[in-house]
Amino acid sequence: MEWENTPESSNIEDRRGESTSAGIGGGGASFGTGGMGIGAIVIVLLISYFTGLNPAVLLGGAQVVTGGGQHMASAPQPSRPAAGNDRTTSLMRHVLGETEAVWSEILPAQKGVRYTPTTMVLYTGGTQSGCGGARAAMGPFYCPADKKIYLDTSFFQEMQQKYGGGGDFAYAYVISHEVGHHVQDLLGILDRADEAKQNGSRTQANAISVRIELQADCLAGVWAANANRKWNLIDQNDIQRAVATAQAIGDDTLQKAARGYAVPDSFTHGSSAMRQKWLMTGLQSGQVDSCNTGVP
Repeated sequence: MEWENTPESSNIEDRRGESTSAGIGGGGASFGTGGMGIGAIVIVLLISYFTGLNPAVLLGGAQVVTGGGQHMASAPQPSRPAAGNDRTTSLMRHVLGETEAVWSEILPAQKGVRYTPTTMVLYTGGTQSGCGGARAAMGPFYCPADKKIYLDTSFFQEMQQKYGGGGDFAYAYVISHEVGHHVQDLLGILDRADEAKQNGSRTQANAISVRIELQADCLAGVWAANANRKWNLIDQNDIQRAVATAQAIGDDTLQKAARGYAVPDSFTHGSSAMRQKWLMTGLQSGQVDSCNTGVP
C-alpha cells in the first residue's frame, strides 16, 4: 500500500502517556482474568472484538460491567496534535487524511450530505470517551456520542508481532471500517438501527448488528476504491490480503476456532463469506448505495 504521498489528518488526539485511571470504572468495561496470561487474554479479546462475542463468556465466566449503551458524560480531555513520529503513527495520520479527502468528495456527491470529519483518539491502557470508559481490551471502536474513534495503538502491535496479521492495508482496513461507522452516523443509520434494536428481540438485535458491521465493511471498500482512483494506493496483493482478512475474521470462522461450532443467531459481524462479499462489493463499485445490507 502506497500512502506516503497522501494527505495527513490533523484530527488526531494523542492521549498516549496520560494516566490510564480515567479509563477505568464509570461506564467502561471491566474484565476479571482469573490469572490468565496476557497472551491468552489478548487472543480472547481480539476474538471478542472481531466477533462481538461477550468477552466474559470467552474468559470463562468473568464479570463484565458495561454502560448499558447509555451515553456517559466524560471528563474533558485536552486536544493535542499526535506526538508520535513512528511509522505506524504516520500511517494512521495518512489513512485518516485519505478518508477525509475521499468522503468529503463522495458523500455530498453520492448522498447529498456534507462530510464532517471524525477525530481519532490514540491512547494506551485506558481513557474516557463520550460513551464511557475506553480500555485497550475493547479494541478500536467508534463512539457516536462524541463522534470520535478510539484506538489503543498496541492493537496494531499485537496484530503484527504475535498473530501473523498486520500490514499497512490491514491497519487501513481497521481505521476505514471505524470511519465507515462515522459515515453511518452522519447518514442517520446508527440512530435508526439503535431504535430498531430496542424494539426487537436479542436475535433481531444481533441481526441488525450484523447488517451494520457488514455495511461498515462495504463502506471501507468504497473508501478504498475511491482512494485508489485518486492515489493508486493498492495493488492486487493488497486486495487479496483484505479478502483473506475478511475470511479470517468472520463470525463463523472465529466461533469454530474458539468452540468448535458456529451459532448463526449469535453473529454480530457476519460470516466469512458475508464479510468478503460486502468488502468486495464496496471495492468494486465505489458507491455508497451499493452497501445496502438491509439496515433499518
